[in-house]
Amino acid sequence: MATAVLIVNYKAYAELGGCLTSLAPYLSADDEIVVVDYESDTRALDAAIDVGRAVTTVRRADNLGFAVGVNMAAACARAPYLLLLNPDTRVEGPVVRMLEEWLEAHPDVGVAGARVLNADGSVQATARRFPDVTTALGGRSTWLTSRFPGNWFSRRNLGARDAQAPVNVDWVSGVCLMTRRKLFDEMGGFDETFFMYWEDADYCYRLMRAGSRCTYVPGASVRHTGGRSAVHDPSRAIRAFHRSAFHLYRKHASPLGRLAAPVVGAGLWLRGEWRLRQALRSGRG
Repeated sequence: MATAVLIVNYKAYAELGGCLTSLAPYLSADDEIVVVDYESDTRALDAAIDVGRAVTTVRRADNLGFAVGVNMAAACARAPYLLLLNPDTRVEGPVVRMLEEWLEAHPDVGVAGARVLNADGSVQATARRFPDVTTALGGRSTWLTSRFPGNWFSRRNLGARDAQAPVNVDWVSGVCLMTRRKLFDEMGGFDETFFMYWEDADYCYRLMRAGSRCTYVPGASVRHTGGRSAVHDPSRAIRAFHRSAFHLYRKHASPLGRLAAPVVGAGLWLRGEWRLRQALRSGRG
């Protein structure tokens, strides 16, 4: 078995170096690492990838978005498994082999995702149900989830966060997501009409429609700082999140659901502007 680790980086060089260092003890000679570096700083990137093994780099002066970056990275790799990994993660143990083994043992599973931990060891809710009307109340970043995490809406949307054994879910975050190369190619890779956010949910949804499953494997863990790239332009990141959420809705909505698209779009725009105003007040925008 062999895996290509695909990393899309945007000005997170210190974190990228730590990610690659954490990976090194757990990779085999046949594994590949590909880093797509947006608005690339040659000196900083060279320092980050100096980890004692070959790293393929795609250095770009522009920023074409996460989905395009993943597809560019995949085009440089040949391994039968692809592992998407954020640059601001630290691998805790043989995550690559554990996810590979799960996919090898379960041919009907197209995506496997690891447990993602915050810096303090708490679990990020990265294995979820596809968004619906309940997500507005029980999504990962809603007020209700932060204040009353055990409520019905949050348990419906984020039910796998307390799982101790592998469990099938609708989708897992691209923070740490492994998929089969063959399926990735059949699906046409990530949808490049998503600039940033929700492209992972879209990919898992398309795989599900094609008859494949998605599994959350909590025995494999990575630690995730979170937001290290978005911090360079939080206003753009907040707006991109809400635009992509609406794009996901409109792309996969039923004919009846499309009738509600103007209302959904307006609601997401208002939420995004409210979040942006909060960020500006706190000095992050």
